[in-house]
Amino acid sequence: MKIIGIIPARWASTRFPGKPLTNINGKTMIRRVFEQASRCPKLDMVLVATDDERIVHEVESFGGQVVMTGTHHTSGTDRCLEALDQCVRPFDAVINIQGDEPYVNPDHIALLAETISRPGVQIATLVSPVANNEELFNPNVVKVVVGQDGNALYFSRQPIPYLRGTEAADWLNIHTFYRHIGMYAYAADVLRKITHLPVSPLERAESLEQLRWLENGFRIAVALVEKAMPGVDTPEDVDKLRNIF
Repeated sequence: MKIIGIIPARWASTRFPGKPLTNINGKTMIRRVFEQASRCPKLDMVLVATDDERIVHEVESFGGQVVMTGTHHTSGTDRCLEALDQCVRPFDAVINIQGDEPYVNPDHIALLAETISRPGVQIATLVSPVANNEELFNPNVVKVVVGQDGNALYFSRQPIPYLRGTEAADWLNIHTFYRHIGMYAYAADVLRKITHLPVSPLERAESLEQLRWLENGFRIAVALVEKAMPGVDTPEDVDKLRNIF
């Protein structure tokens, strides 16, 4: 199976404009993401998909491959499809690698590649155990419940499942909750289908595009990793990363 890793990188982030070019310990964030992804042997190609010439110039400066995409895309998934359509070579699957995780683990990308390569898998993603109550009750940390077949049953900004008859402070002592790691792999033909689906009621309610896919009958296979790598949403997160690494 031929797999391409695509890193969507837009300039106009609401909370952090120009985020891909921010300096992370001596290198731009987009360069760190590209170099980490390039360390994954399961990828046949790594490509940055952006909407800004400044990001194009940066990627070209360190020898990376990059394509320009439109400014109209509402999600990284849509940007991935446009980038895929610009590729000369055909690919069987696409991994959407978050452009704001400068220390993304290549082993996590490899696990996702292995998962999407299994027969019948349409979409794949990663989860890790929720570590503490702050994560569990934070609406910005998306939680997942997984069926016995290894596919996601539901994603929510609320802690799921609800533990009836138990104090919320004790939930993590009784049940293992999972947080979603926002990296996806798609079979190429499935990517084309899901990007043409209209916004669904559950997606609108929780502002989570993966609920659109579930509502329309697509299956999302889940693979487990020990912990998520930190991402960058705000300028303050950059300082946290510098302290960690």
